[in-house]
Amino acid sequence: MGADPEPDLIGPHRGYLTAVARFQLAARPWLAARLDASDLAQQVMLKAHAARGEFRGRTAAEAVAWLRQILARTLANELRAHAQAKRDVGAERSLEADLGASSCRLDAWLAADQTSPSERAVMHERAAALAAAVEQLPPDQRDIVLWKHCEGLSLAAIVARTGRTPAAVAGALRRGLERLRELMSESDPS
Repeated sequence: MGADPEPDLIGPHRGYLTAVARFQLAARPWLAARLDASDLAQQVMLKAHAARGEFRGRTAAEAVAWLRQILARTLANELRAHAQAKRDVGAERSLEADLGASSCRLDAWLAADQTSPSERAVMHERAAALAAAVEQLPPDQRDIVLWKHCEGLSLAAIVARTGRTPAAVAGALRRGLERLRELMSESDPS
């Protein structure tokens, strides 16, 4: 049996998982119409709780990596169930790569040139806090912030996607980023 992770190693990452799931669903609009990112995060948390004896890590970064693997498997299962397609191992690997890339993009919002394990652990904790803060935004602001900063869409592309005016999109983006700054400063103990 592995180390039984403390509840605080798993629980605080629900917002992070929800944000990563939301990003993955945004890349698959046909699936996003059928699944909810917070439901996926809940499934992952339940699976993690049930499999906590399999967890071998001791740090928050290891818990995040473990949860991301569970999310990748959960998404792959949902893709198979909803697409009713034959199993494609290449697609599963692509999904895991997509998850890694999306979490890296979340981390990149915060990143500098951290190289030590403790600096990486702090970066992962900040990424989890950022994901939790993103989940607290109103849905329109959250989507626009994620499209701009995770998917790298231009304002024009977001305007086309939403059907809103450029001023409305820019305003929602500004308000979303301002609120994120407030939430991040509230969660920063220093």
